[in-house]
Amino acid sequence: MSCVIAMAGKGGTGKTTIASLIVRIIRDKKLGSILAIDADPNSNLGELLGVETKESIGSILDDIGAHPEKVPVSMGKDAFIEYRAQSAIAESEGYDVLTMGRPEGPGCYCYVNNALRNVMSKLINDYDFVIIDNAAGLEHLSRRTTRQADSLVVVSDASVVGLKAAGRIVELARELKIKIKQGFLIINRFNGKIPEEKVKELGLKYLGVIPFDSKIEKISLSTGSLLELKEDNASLRTLNKLGEEIWQCN
Repeated sequence: MSCVIAMAGKGGTGKTTIASLIVRIIRDKKLGSILAIDADPNSNLGELLGVETKESIGSILDDIGAHPEKVPVSMGKDAFIEYRAQSAIAESEGYDVLTMGRPEGPGCYCYVNNALRNVMSKLINDYDFVIIDNAAGLEHLSRRTTRQADSLVVVSDASVVGLKAAGRIVELARELKIKIKQGFLIINRFNGKIPEEKVKELGLKYLGVIPFDSKIEKISLSTGSLLELKEDNASLRTLNKLGEEIWQCN
């Protein structure tokens, strides 16, 4: 069975950065095969992982919508989307990346989520670990892109607004009956300690703080890859120490 790790959090908290670091750590530990799914329409997980994706599910749907004649009669639309999605997976050393994207043409965005769910349900058994970088905020839960996860990792800043957003994610997951085995909270880009009373009622296991890291900030601003980080990088070492439970999905 695959270990599914879903990332969530409001925009600007460094959610995608943490997702990338988790991919890096699992790869370096040689724990198994990895599929990183960029389910955020902003689609920059691949960049942080040093992978160029040529197609996304969104662009595939646009192409099929504009050229329905491309769908083989013997295959059917859903099967053809699955085939194209398999071809869109970008392979790298130690992990693969699949980008969701957002279709530019007319049509309901719900269909993209449905397509992603269908593809994920088939791909999920092909990998030991699946890390899903969801859209900022609650969209992925409200649309049920992520129906279940072994680990839900909510990334927040230290602000009251950020922590309230983290709490809303937990509440909505419960309302929608999303199947989550374990939920975690990480405070990112903060040099200090968080009072226990600020996080204890969120319904998540508080793992700790990842400090502000100028090296990561520089890479992010230059659209570089976090794989360039040295093994002794402070944030990488901190997450490696704090996050052991995240990728232990037994």
